[in-house]
This record gives sequence, structure tokens and C-alpha cells, in this order.
Amino acid sequence: MSRIGRAPIVVPDKVEVKIGADNVVSIKSGNKEMVIPMQPSISAKLEDGQVHLKRENDEPKNRSFHGLYRSLIQNAVTGVSKGWSKSLILNGVGYRAAVSGKNLELNIGYSHPVVFPIPDGLEVKVEKQTTVNITGADKELVGQVAAKIRGFRPPEPFLGKGIRYSDEYIRRKAGKSAGK
Repeated sequence: MSRIGRAPIVVPDKVEVKIGADNVVSIKSGNKEMVIPMQPSISAKLEDGQVHLKRENDEPKNRSFHGLYRSLIQNAVTGVSKGWSKSLILNGVGYRAAVSGKNLELNIGYSHPVVFPIPDGLEVKVEKQTTVNITGADKELVGQVAAKIRGFRPPEPFLGKGIRYSDEYIRRKAGKSAGK
């Protein structure tokens, strides 16, 4: 049996979980809501403030879905109660970011500023012009947006210029003059 799928999901008091007849789990807290549609082979049951998942048989596909849906529901519960966040650091001469309306403007060494539209459900804050914080309830969306912003100018190994995650370590190379 799946070790991850077997573990119950503890639901905090302020989070409301509903399991629909069409095998859809909806998680709501305040103004944040997430909906997770599940395969028919996996069933969810809410009892005593915990969500338990069961699968109908031990086929490999169903075993993998068992752990997957447990992780998705756990991430949704954490997202609507606490939220997820990623932090990016801009490193380079003249590199800076600013939020204007629903857009993030990045000056990252190109001849023009890069304008990135902020998706609904996410909040982007810029601190000190070189730090961008992305927060939201959906872990997948937060990570995807952070990766997309980092992809505009990934860090390079010689000078370390570029956009990197705050917890990312850039391995530096010595360069051409080091071999002489």
C-alpha cells in the first residue's frame, strides 16, 4: 500500500473540505478556494477532521494515483490555510523589478523592460527593487510563475548575474584567466 496515500490529511479548524458526488474535493478557507478533481478509482472520505483516501484495487496506476491525490489535497489544504511562497533575487548591475498594476516589469539587461502579467490568485511583491516575492494558495502555480520569471535571465556561472531563487546556490567557474 502507498505510504504517502495511507497517511490521513489533517484539516485545520478554519479550513472547510467538501467531497462532491462526482469525486471532486473542494477546499475553502476565507476567500481562497481550490478544487481537485480525482480519478474514479480513488475515493475520499472526511471523518473527524481528517481526509482519508482509498483506492479500489492495487493496480500500479491506481497505486500511483493514491499518493498523488493525497499530496495534491495536502498541498491545497496548506495553501488555503498558510499559503505558498517563493522568493527570487535579481543579481546584476542595473537589474531591478517593479510591480505596476497587474504586471511585473523587469529591467534585466535587455534593451527593453520585460513585462510579465501576474496571474489571478497570486500576489507579487517587490522589496528593495532586487527581491521578488511570489505568494499564493496554489503550490503548482507559484512554482511555475517563479520558474518562468527565473527563465527570463537564469544565473550564469562566471559572474553570477541573473535571476535566482533565494535558496539557490550558484556554482562559480574560475574563467579564462585562471588557466594561465
